[in-house]
Amino acid sequence: MPELLDIVGQNSALVQLQQAIAGGRRHHAYLFAGKEGVGRRTTAVEFTKLLLCENPSVRPNAGRFAAMDGDFSLRQACGGCGSCRTVLAGTNPGLKLIYKELAKFHDDPKVRERKMQNLSIDVIRQFLIDPAWRASSGGHGKVFVVRGAETMSIPAQNALLKTLEEPPEGVTIILICTSPDELLPTTRSRCQLVRFAPLPVDFVAETLTKDGVAQSEARFWAAMTGGSIGLSVRRADEKLYEFKKSLVEQLAQPDPPVVLAEMLIQVTEKLARKLHTRNKDIAMSLANRQASQTILEIISSIYHDALVSATGSGGQVVHADQPDAIARIAGKFDPSELAEILAQLARCEQLLWRNVNAKLFWDNVAVTCTSAAALEV
Repeated sequence: MPELLDIVGQNSALVQLQQAIAGGRRHHAYLFAGKEGVGRRTTAVEFTKLLLCENPSVRPNAGRFAAMDGDFSLRQACGGCGSCRTVLAGTNPGLKLIYKELAKFHDDPKVRERKMQNLSIDVIRQFLIDPAWRASSGGHGKVFVVRGAETMSIPAQNALLKTLEEPPEGVTIILICTSPDELLPTTRSRCQLVRFAPLPVDFVAETLTKDGVAQSEARFWAAMTGGSIGLSVRRADEKLYEFKKSLVEQLAQPDPPVVLAEMLIQVTEKLARKLHTRNKDIAMSLANRQASQTILEIISSIYHDALVSATGSGGQVVHADQPDAIARIAGKFDPSELAEILAQLARCEQLLWRNVNAKLFWDNVAVTCTSAAALEV
């Protein structure tokens, strides 16, 4: 794991945190917002190390951050004290990671038996609110890092408001989320917002190739995920690249196969089983929706690239490895039809969270992709 000042691609977030610490304006609640896999969790852990460190190091900026004076004092955890070592080992009593699966360890057996779809008030109360108000055993304070904060239920957020606004001395709360707008305004207003930018596509692709992913696939997933290392690694592990190449070629044919919908159903079901195997705590219905969303994102990216090709706008493309097939798809429709397909696919994503028959759903997706016809589900 990189040290705080070595984190790549998040200079704006790091400058904001450094200024807060150095200026004595340390906030008691932060909201780390950005795409999955761009360094939010890594920064949260390294920032926690600094907050709990027994002997933090100080060094001049000396050009590290262009937005700061050269003699600005940058702070970083020493990395060698007992607190730093135990934070990395996951055994520091001052660091508490909060996530919905903690329900399995709740004192109430009824809570333990539930399939958790969100971060419930039961988890927030037992694992965050109650411990926050207990005295710290180590004397260096406590940091609570809430993963997937946007999944907190409304009762959980309301219960947390008092602790967010006026926590005990030495307590810091870091909420990690993808979009601040998914949280209640009252939750957002009590936190210092720290935005995390997408990582450079070249950097993400290079990271994947170092892990053994072929260069063309690495660049595809880096672009497809919008610069997310974590999500790119997961997508590559799901072995969908050959499927996406085949799908692009089939959609580029003058007459796509009539079994297109059936193929999409089979791929989605296979991916859903893989997601459920990876995480037994999620219901199979949720795994199916997550898998469907992934496949829809791939399909949407194909028609996005086709629209870029058709209009000559020069926008960033995802399927740079199949330019000829994308051009053939663009040639089958005029720009207004491609825009309509994208609009219909966006509506499809909304329908995913309703009780829609899978066959009817994918039949409509296939018809929309091949003819730009409106949905009838």
